[in-house]
Amino acid sequence: MPGFIKPQLATLKSKAPIGDQWLHEIKYDGYRVQVHANRGRKKVYTRNGLDWTKRFSTIAGALDIPGEAIIDGEVVVVHEGRTNFSELQAELAAGRQDRMVYYAFDLLWRDGDLRKRPQIERKQALLDLLGESDTPYPVLFSEHLIGDGQQMFEHAAKLKWEGIISKRADAPYRSERNENWLKIKAVHKGKFPVVGFIKDPSGVAALYLGKQEGKDLVYMGKVGTGWSRTVSSKIRKQLDAVVSPKSKLTRPLKKPKATWVEPQFYADIEYRDITSEGLLRASSFKGLSRR
Repeated sequence: MPGFIKPQLATLKSKAPIGDQWLHEIKYDGYRVQVHANRGRKKVYTRNGLDWTKRFSTIAGALDIPGEAIIDGEVVVVHEGRTNFSELQAELAAGRQDRMVYYAFDLLWRDGDLRKRPQIERKQALLDLLGESDTPYPVLFSEHLIGDGQQMFEHAAKLKWEGIISKRADAPYRSERNENWLKIKAVHKGKFPVVGFIKDPSGVAALYLGKQEGKDLVYMGKVGTGWSRTVSSKIRKQLDAVVSPKSKLTRPLKKPKATWVEPQFYADIEYRDITSEGLLRASSFKGLSRR
């Protein structure tokens, strides 16, 4: 039985593939984890091969598998009906495991190497293994659909999931990034008032964003990507004209580095999610408009 196996990675695409040669799974927002079961002994590895057996001991304990097996999957925390990376980080920081769930989606080894076998056969072998072992919660089999990936992606986006992973049903497992696995990510869009900025020599390094909630103007986080040097300089000139001596946020921020402005400009933002702290995650600037 081998040690840690470098994981297969997915290539980002804008549209999901269609056809019976593809199977489609939900894209989970968590930690990629490889579980090794070797005749009663368990090891849990991160995507980069770190041994995190102690941090995920509850999941390892649930996999009471005879013989040898290597399972690929994702550890998540489900919050408000979907996986939430910020909640998972909070659980890890606190040393808790009771909210963690392991979605198993591939079987690389079962008393022998399965990596050359087709994806669909490996998934069936995984389902059989979990069923035979009567594996309890928090280990779950990652279900899939076959056929119209775009339709599944659109449903995932409406439910505010991170997106989907599409996999070639006939492909082997390869420890690299390739187009046998594709990832299609849902992107959310919104307009947020600019409440401040961080200067750089010729423009802005970041924008502080807010959101109006009733009478309150609440902080939504910073955005620091999505503009060229020319656009950055233009943003700076616009915001310099509305500089304010103090923050317009209802609640003050701890140790801000911002130059505050009147919230007269709105930033068009694409983002992946809103964290449990109420902040934009993986945000990118797309444009600026006057209120």
